Amino acid sequence: MGTVLIAAMSTLLISIFLGPQFIRFLKRQEFGQHIRDEGPIEHHAKAGTPTMGGVIIFVSVVVPVVILADITAAGTVAVIGTMLACAAVGFADDWTKIVRKRSLGLSGRWKLFWQAVIAAGLWYVATQRAGLDNVVAVRIFDASIDLGYFYPVFVLIVVMGATNGVNLTDGLDGLAAGCAAIVFTTYTFMTANYNWDDLTLIAACLAAACIGFLWFNSFPAAIFMGDTGSLGLGGAIAALAVMTDTELLLVLIGGIFVVEALSVAIQVFSFRVFRRRVFLMAPIHHDFEMRGWSETKIILRFWIVAAGMAAVGFVLFLNPL
Repeated sequence: MGTVLIAAMSTLLISIFLGPQFIRFLKRQEFGQHIRDEGPIEHHAKAGTPTMGGVIIFVSVVVPVVILADITAAGTVAVIGTMLACAAVGFADDWTKIVRKRSLGLSGRWKLFWQAVIAAGLWYVATQRAGLDNVVAVRIFDASIDLGYFYPVFVLIVVMGATNGVNLTDGLDGLAAGCAAIVFTTYTFMTANYNWDDLTLIAACLAAACIGFLWFNSFPAAIFMGDTGSLGLGGAIAALAVMTDTELLLVLIGGIFVVEALSVAIQVFSFRVFRRRVFLMAPIHHDFEMRGWSETKIILRFWIVAAGMAAVGFVLFLNPL
């Protein structure tokens, strides 16, 4: 546990040290965020805020992991590899937005293609390197389901769900980073309970990196994580879920991300079928904004809900019904 604490503290310090340097670099290069026209009016004032802050998160994670963890272990390869691969897709998306000077980046088709490639790699490492079976645990009832040949598709769904969930949540200053910190802290204790040392160290570093990033990303944000950060964090969450066999439990552990993604799905379905909107604006955090809630109130309350759902998931992980 001492090594885990050293790694987490190192990550936190690296993140806080790199933040100002990277923000100044992005400002000199004029790498600012482009705000979509249909978003809340208040958000237009955030146009030009430096983006791609996910680079800070992942640099601060990789350095301690390379030094203190077994980089050849299956768990390390799965989580760090998935994280960096998803972050690379996010970086390409952010870069496209900056070059084209608009809020739209890579097409959904290309994102899906690369997510499928990444999910295939995660499935290979999990089953061939870590020796996991094509089985999904239903920990709530202490049961399991053998998916057989459908397991790779299930892994793809987990990767897509986690990355898109974090990406959709990243709409308010510090919201996604705070919720992700809660998820990674939960995985730190879950993996420590089973002595999965490498996964514990990585989860702790990811939690510390998110907390360090909040130093600059809290309201009003000096930098946004961008798709580089949100897709990379989502990829790390998905990989941790697969490697700990908690894919279904992730619905609770990452509950806020699920709620955000569901709100968008419900809004799209309702409008296409009934030509009516359920929410004033989706994702759901924008609905609360439109109803007059302050940004800080939404963020803090979502953090509280995220912590509560993660706590329930942690208890069910230790004590299935």
